[in-house]
Amino acid sequence: MITNTTKLSKLTTTLKKWEYWVGILSVVLTVAMASLIILKWETVQALEGYGYAGGLTISALGGATVIIPVPMLAVQFALGGVLKPWFGPEIIGPVFVGIICGLGETLGGLTIYFTGYSGSMPFSQTKPGKIQKAYLRLTRLIERRGSITLFLLSAIINPFFYPAALAAGAARFSIKRYFLVSFAGKAIKCTTITYAGYFGLHSIFRALGIPL
Repeated sequence: MITNTTKLSKLTTTLKKWEYWVGILSVVLTVAMASLIILKWETVQALEGYGYAGGLTISALGGATVIIPVPMLAVQFALGGVLKPWFGPEIIGPVFVGIICGLGETLGGLTIYFTGYSGSMPFSQTKPGKIQKAYLRLTRLIERRGSITLFLLSAIINPFFYPAALAAGAARFSIKRYFLVSFAGKAIKCTTITYAGYFGLHSIFRALGIPL
């Protein structure tokens, strides 16, 4: 006879195995993306010539890894200045670019979330130190005020979103809420960058007498 305790034990074992393989897959994907950027650097740089698809792709690469610097912000800035909108007046073009790039960053950032969810990052396994303490504080902050913390870190340019995404996964923050909150913040951030490119590039080109 199979008891509830036995069923719970089997379920726990299954979940642990699932978390382990998700963690392994996340690390492999991150390393693979970094290797792709190194090996295909010229191709990655040329992505900006592919319009919205290029913005989505390079933003996803930039959102998925911090191992290799990706010219994500520069591409978003440039695309905001040169891409025409799908419909409507030209001035709303950067909104479309910002939303697409924000979606790309959010999709790329899911690998970071799942790495934290699986517990693959060694912050909690290292000897006590400043990094471990800061990470634990961030995890507790995510547990208490996860949505507002993720939104603010997504909506501004800063180096702390990566550990926050790890902490969100470690704290078992809802993946649906993580995706929606991160996307909202990153769409705002990317749209700000694309509008900076729009007004900046247009001003420069007008000053040089170059039509855009």
